[in-house]
Amino acid sequence: MKIVSQIKEPIDKEMELFEEKFHESMSSKVALFNRITYYIINRKGKQMRPMFVFLTAKLLNDGSVNDRTYCGASIIELIHTASLVHDDVVDESHKRRGFFSVNALWKNKIAVLVGDFLFSRGVLVALDNKNYDLLHIISNAVRDMSEGELLQIEKARLLDITEEVYYEIIRQKTATLIAACCSMGACSVKPETEHVETFRKFGELCGMAFQIKDDLFDYGAEKIGKPTGIDIKEQKMTLPLIYALNHSDAEKRRWLINSIKNHNKNKKRVREVIAYVKEKGGLEYAVAKMLEFKDQALSLLDKYPDSQYKDSLVLMVNYVVDRKK
Repeated sequence: MKIVSQIKEPIDKEMELFEEKFHESMSSKVALFNRITYYIINRKGKQMRPMFVFLTAKLLNDGSVNDRTYCGASIIELIHTASLVHDDVVDESHKRRGFFSVNALWKNKIAVLVGDFLFSRGVLVALDNKNYDLLHIISNAVRDMSEGELLQIEKARLLDITEEVYYEIIRQKTATLIAACCSMGACSVKPETEHVETFRKFGELCGMAFQIKDDLFDYGAEKIGKPTGIDIKEQKMTLPLIYALNHSDAEKRRWLINSIKNHNKNKKRVREVIAYVKEKGGLEYAVAKMLEFKDQALSLLDKYPDSQYKDSLVLMVNYVVDRKK
């Protein structure tokens, strides 16, 4: 966590004030909602997404932010939190960051309603402050996230994901929200400038690297909370697996597809698939691609003058690919 503190240092003051504003934005007249949102707030993650918003804004605006930046950070965190609550329902997951998920404690119906409530709060924060341009950014992101999930489900049935389709899925599912964070930060201080698109692209590239790193965890590259082989059990086609399939003969391809379709609950078979993917160089290929996205993201920062905010964004990009969980 030391590296996260280092990244956050130039925006410590803003993040503290953001916490207060964010808590206010989650309040409801219904006691049950407040009890659940209090539970969510106390089990929050590293808050990388609001950090992207503030660092981008401060880099572009001589170290200062405005009310629109706080509004953008709140919108992002509300929508992100809503999507996590809904994801846990869809995935039938009873744990989130080592704690019980909302659906585990309060059942699916309440979890869906809480997710809907948080989503509506995100929209209202933008509308109440007449930040229609920020609302447009997050609306595009939500559309992409939904389409990405559906595309993954559609393709998982057939196991016919090409590398190009895989990139489109992770761009929509994961990268689009980090892209929204960075474009939101830029738009809050420099609306209708080329910086909004530059930082949207920067965030998208970071998000692509982030998701490939997540895929690598499935192969036991690091000791983390997520069990090894969980993506294979869920029939998710990740980059190391796609690479192995593309570099196998017809017999091995049939064995791999059969293993994923019909034997994904067999621990021994899953271990064999993981070993085969490693043997075919799937992990090395995915690492190389992840580093390509990282380098492309960093190159976009080259044209901006050196500052502590730029340093923190560089640290953040490197943290995305170096993290252990």
